[in-house]
Amino acid sequence: MEPNIKEVAGRILALREDLDLTMQEMADATGLTVAEYAAQESGENDLSFTFLYRCANRFGVDVIELLTGENPHLTGYSLTRAADGLSIKRRAGFEYLHKAPHFRHKLAEPFLVTAPYLEEEQDAPIHLSAHKGQELDFVISGKLRFAYEGHIEDLEPGDLVMYDSGRGHGMIAIGGEPCKFLAIVLRDPEEKII
Repeated sequence: MEPNIKEVAGRILALREDLDLTMQEMADATGLTVAEYAAQESGENDLSFTFLYRCANRFGVDVIELLTGENPHLTGYSLTRAADGLSIKRRAGFEYLHKAPHFRHKLAEPFLVTAPYLEEEQDAPIHLSAHKGQELDFVISGKLRFAYEGHIEDLEPGDLVMYDSGRGHGMIAIGGEPCKFLAIVLRDPEEKII
């Protein structure tokens, strides 16, 4: 199942209005200009992962509620079979499969990520993003080039990198084939658990 961008944007708009928040307040909460925020909330632009998490945090809801309209309900344990999960498209070609969408009060967000091999990315600077917390990436198959501010590391199956995700980081598949890796996004310890 993959969330519909217009439906997700509609839930963001409804929550903002229900909580009586202005676009300026949400722009501040998401680190965007009012115009950039408006383009995201209207569904004109693809919804970035960081944007969704910052909106969810400001609204006091789980990000899964924004994506599906349902609140996670499992509290003891959550089992997601190999081919299952909540599919999320984050950026061109990248596939994120959330592996525990129904578990409530998560301290971490687990994703099975497939990064496409794109020839045009091989000699270009790697796009960096940042979000509060920490992240752990474990390479399952293929090869991954990991950029962290001024550092570049090439990872192979079995390699793991853990880092402060509040600083600029990014990755691309290398070696002529897609790279599959497990990404565990850990919350900022000061962020409230929903």
